[in-house]
Amino acid sequence: MKPFIAMMMGCALVLAGESAAATRPNIVVILADDIGSGDISYYRNHFMDQKPVMETPNIDALAKNGMWFTDAHSSTSLCAPTRYAIMSGNNNYRSPAPWGVWNSYFEGAIKPGDSTIGTVARDAGYATGFIGKWHLGLNFKRLDGKGYYRGNDKDEKPVPADMTQIAYGGPKDMGFEYSYALPTGVQGPLYMAYENEKWAPFEKDSELICVNNETCRDPETVTEEDLKALDIKGPLTISDKGPGMGDSNWDTSRIPDLISGRAVKFINEHANRKPFFLYYCSPEAHRPHMPPAEMDGVKICGTEPSRHMECIKVLDLEVKRITDALKANGVLENTLFIFTSDNGGLTWQVPGTMESGHQPSGNYRGAKSAPHEGGHRVPFIAHWPGKIKAGSFSDELVIAHDIMATMAAVMGVKLTDKDSLDSMNILPVLLGEKKIYKRDYLIWQAGATTEVMYRDGAWKLIIQSNHQLTKWEPIALFNIAENPAENEDQNLIKNPEYRDKVQAMFKRYMQIREGGERTAPLTKK
Repeated sequence: MKPFIAMMMGCALVLAGESAAATRPNIVVILADDIGSGDISYYRNHFMDQKPVMETPNIDALAKNGMWFTDAHSSTSLCAPTRYAIMSGNNNYRSPAPWGVWNSYFEGAIKPGDSTIGTVARDAGYATGFIGKWHLGLNFKRLDGKGYYRGNDKDEKPVPADMTQIAYGGPKDMGFEYSYALPTGVQGPLYMAYENEKWAPFEKDSELICVNNETCRDPETVTEEDLKALDIKGPLTISDKGPGMGDSNWDTSRIPDLISGRAVKFINEHANRKPFFLYYCSPEAHRPHMPPAEMDGVKICGTEPSRHMECIKVLDLEVKRITDALKANGVLENTLFIFTSDNGGLTWQVPGTMESGHQPSGNYRGAKSAPHEGGHRVPFIAHWPGKIKAGSFSDELVIAHDIMATMAAVMGVKLTDKDSLDSMNILPVLLGEKKIYKRDYLIWQAGATTEVMYRDGAWKLIIQSNHQLTKWEPIALFNIAENPAENEDQNLIKNPEYRDKVQAMFKRYMQIREGGERTAPLTKK
């Protein structure tokens, strides 16, 4: 869809330059990877009857001085589809690729000219930056000049494409004037970075090669026990996702320092000069869980019960770097800061985590990819000193792609009916306004096993689908208010008393989806 965006505050505000920077708030959005509510010690301190096994003091500080949403959800229970939804403000079923994690050579579900959080901010006069995990597909020109390469990103042979330059479909086309993008974060493939669409070598002697267990550098922090736990063969590893094109000097343990350093640089360059929007997508705490030995003088390796938990510790330090940069530039109080995650936390293939008593999903059933609350109920923190009440909580039903409409409202941008059909402006909630337009229902989807979910008030219906979208079968009905843990013995799907409710909810879900209805109310201030 082509964006039609009108400035409510007039062109003069967009062109005001330095004077605008003093009044229009900056916006920083941090999207963590595979982080559940229980991974944040603030959640465990407030909602669980046990002391946190590990602390996340810097993320906690955002919550203590901001607002924690108790009923917040990722757009899906899986990575790439959630990133599409946040970028576009639309549910992933509206995309041409409604399921799965996308190949690095996938054309991309968002097309040049579509409205995105980047184009909204750019057209509003903001400096825009994207840093971190992309995972929305990329397009590289074939060396024979015949279009774009669409092969297997796990190919163990060099691909016949120009890998030094993103041809289209990268951050620039999504409205980001500056970018440092990792095509799939740390899990690969690809195992390389692109700065402003061009390959950014890790070292001067870097070469583009097919990276695999024999050619990659093994960070000193990886042990044989880690490899055995991940069932990876061979003495060296970069990821359990397999080989692929990459930088000969790729080192997963260096990524947190590289990307957070660029985030600080971006803030330093734009603070107090022009309002800025930074979309920072940390790959922590996604596997293969290779944290650095230390970061900013803080020892990492060997300090927590698992490498997985040490990656959460790294994420907390990334947050510290960014908040410290905002403070150092005197702009923290004029910045709306949102922290959330792309899906629920990890509870499988994380040796040492669950055994320690750390529970990534908190009080909820399931984890990443699941249709249950642990798969998609995530931390969602909004921080804006002087605007958002410190230490506040909201039980408003929100979802990650509400970020787009909320950003537009903060920036003074009016989205048309064709833009962002599923994103709700939650600015009134953040500001504590009494008159708000609540979301009546929510529809979203799980992960690898293709369930979809429909929430109507406290009622949650889980529907089993398939990749071909030819099968739709209600398989679970839970009352989340009475059964937040979704205990299976309270699954009411086969209870004859609830047959009519199941049928009515299922009919309504299909009506919404097949009819292309807007799922977010148009809010007004």
